[in-house]
Amino acid sequence: MTALHQLSACDAVTQLAQRTLRSEDLVRACIEHIDAREPEVQAWAHLQRDVAIAHAKQLDAGAHRGLLHGLPIGVKDLLATSDMPATYGSPIYANYQPGFDAACVAVARQQGAVVLGKTVSTEFATFHPNQTRNPLRLTHTPGGSSSGSAAAVADSMVPLAIGTQTAGSLIRPASYCGIVAFKPSFGCVARAGAKPLSDTLDTVGAMARTVPDAALFAAAMSGRHTWLVKSLGDVLSRPLRVGICRTYEWNQAGADTQNVFANAEHALKNAPAFEVKDLQLPADFQTLAHAQTQVQLFEQAHNLAHEHIAHFAELSPRLQGILKSGKDITHAQYDAAQLHIAKCRLQLQAVFQDVDVLLAPSAQGEAPDNLVDTGDPVFCRIWTVLHTPAINVPAGLGAHGMPVGLQVVGPVGSDELTLSAAHAVHQHIA
Repeated sequence: MTALHQLSACDAVTQLAQRTLRSEDLVRACIEHIDAREPEVQAWAHLQRDVAIAHAKQLDAGAHRGLLHGLPIGVKDLLATSDMPATYGSPIYANYQPGFDAACVAVARQQGAVVLGKTVSTEFATFHPNQTRNPLRLTHTPGGSSSGSAAAVADSMVPLAIGTQTAGSLIRPASYCGIVAFKPSFGCVARAGAKPLSDTLDTVGAMARTVPDAALFAAAMSGRHTWLVKSLGDVLSRPLRVGICRTYEWNQAGADTQNVFANAEHALKNAPAFEVKDLQLPADFQTLAHAQTQVQLFEQAHNLAHEHIAHFAELSPRLQGILKSGKDITHAQYDAAQLHIAKCRLQLQAVFQDVDVLLAPSAQGEAPDNLVDTGDPVFCRIWTVLHTPAINVPAGLGAHGMPVGLQVVGPVGSDELTLSAAHAVHQHIA
């Protein structure tokens, strides 16, 4: 029998709606597991045990609230919460209490979610890590910047957690921790109340252990209830057309990613539900990751101006260097990068002309075996800047027995199909 804290979100919400499971029991089970594991994993920046239990009791005694009724969730510490601190992973905000909820948190609560606490973020969602470890092997990084959200979900502390992505902060940690992450099409989940880093890139998304769970969470936060996963037969009357897309960054893929990618390609080509073809991105995409990096650095430096000017000594040396790099990018260079990005976005329709989704790498390989390097988002940058939906699915293990994920990517606005496609792909390659 599955332990309560290990229930999938979809199974739990069904039982909660039928009143065969109490939210209080589920929340208590998650808290008990957190208390046992948190000293090692360190996924949480703040926990509110008593408040969560009291909220769960209220939900058990009242009417059904919504898609997330009674489900415990984690909230990345980059997001404002009315009843908990929001530290943004920095000592500058150690005592900051926003007094309001980020939009996505407010909607999740309205849909019946029970917020257990705030999950650890790297410093201002950049590359300097905080205390979180990979629960699968404690000497390895969980990735970043949604470190605590990925670790908490992977360790079954909560079934769902909110993350954010500006380059690869949902997809990469999900790959490293062996879970699912969904980065929706840009703007589909409201960003109000998240610490702004990059106005044209920041995206709020969902972390879960299955694609249907991630779809449930994102559907609730976005209000787009059609995102709930369906069978391919319910959304298509033909095989799913999958483009095998190694991207122009393929030379940075390690042997583990190359092997897992080849195995997944083989599995899909031998499954009648899929029509698989190799796909080469347009030549302009060769420098798209560089353009994304310039935009991110530039916008981060401007959005963190207060911290840079008033609290420079309290920033890590790494973030000090990142902000300097952003300030060194000229307005002309930024404008040129944005023009190149716009040119590439115009070519997306042609990319998807003969395929429904793409299969692409999520990360260079397994999680690095250290706690100071959160990994490189190189395989995520282009999909973030193109504003496409992207979903990491666990796809295999590397040479050292750690997870390696792959991305299912769809056209902008095709989140409904992309989620169902990712679920089907995951079932065939896992």
